[in-house]
Amino acid sequence: MHRRLLTTLSQSIATLVILLIACFFLTRLAYRNPAAMLAPINATQESIDAISRALRLDEPWYLQLWHYLYRGPDVQGAPMGLMHWPPGLGYSFRKQAPVTDLILSKLPATLSLVIGAALIWFALSILSGVWAARHQGKWQDHLSGLFACIFMSVPVLLSGILFSYVFFYLLTQAGWAIFPSSGYVPLSESPLQWARHLALPWATLALVEAGLFQRVVRGAVLDVAQADYIRTARAKGLPEGRIYFSHALSAALNPIISLGALEIGTLLGGAIVTETIFGIDGLGRLAVSSAIEGDFPVVIGTTVTAGAAIVLMTAVGDFWTEWREKGRS
Repeated sequence: MHRRLLTTLSQSIATLVILLIACFFLTRLAYRNPAAMLAPINATQESIDAISRALRLDEPWYLQLWHYLYRGPDVQGAPMGLMHWPPGLGYSFRKQAPVTDLILSKLPATLSLVIGAALIWFALSILSGVWAARHQGKWQDHLSGLFACIFMSVPVLLSGILFSYVFFYLLTQAGWAIFPSSGYVPLSESPLQWARHLALPWATLALVEAGLFQRVVRGAVLDVAQADYIRTARAKGLPEGRIYFSHALSAALNPIISLGALEIGTLLGGAIVTETIFGIDGLGRLAVSSAIEGDFPVVIGTTVTAGAAIVLMTAVGDFWTEWREKGRS
């Protein structure tokens, strides 16, 4: 177990280092003259050169990469760099703040969006997937498959706009102002307002994923539905609902959890569209605005954070599968 943990840890670190280096070079290609983008509109060439020297952008690429990894420029007395303590992801030239602080300030909103959506889609997927597997080939199975195909086919952008129009605009016009159109309220400030502001974004993300996972759950349950212990449980006279939800679902959890963990990591790094539609000030909006403004340290930091989320959740799924397999043997 310890050997597997060390192998996974080393692979994860190597993956993140490669991702960071790739982001570093891609941002240098995308922003040919960052100092000119950071300077005022009417800045002289001398001012641009001064900015470039202050941020060490005039040095060779390998020195810039070394400064980023080890110790970046001392901006306002705050040394940056991943190998410095405390480790940093650079300094935002536009927002005048460390990138790590910016990410941590936006992370609660994105985590609230992703975790809430994940709980909803897991519940919907398990209930509808087991229901479809229990009625294989019948109208219930065909109906759930139809809804799954519809949910998977509708883009997040379209579903988000539709939810906002129907459940905010039309309901508000009818005098039922239940859901707000945009914004985010922290959970610590008001749990009720936190849930109200996130209800539509949760539904937007959850239904798309539920369409996919419903078919995954159905297939996984059907794979074990004809096993000997399922026949034994049925011969004992156990109710069909208990057989499918307790016995078959428990045996089919490995692919569900593995794929679910990977999807959670992907959503954590890719909830950009949903945050933009509903005005949630999370990591997605931070990454988009920074890319438009040419604030490449923030672009690198948010990309690496998203990659770390995917790597972490992938490792969690792998360890879950291994733990379950060892428990059976």
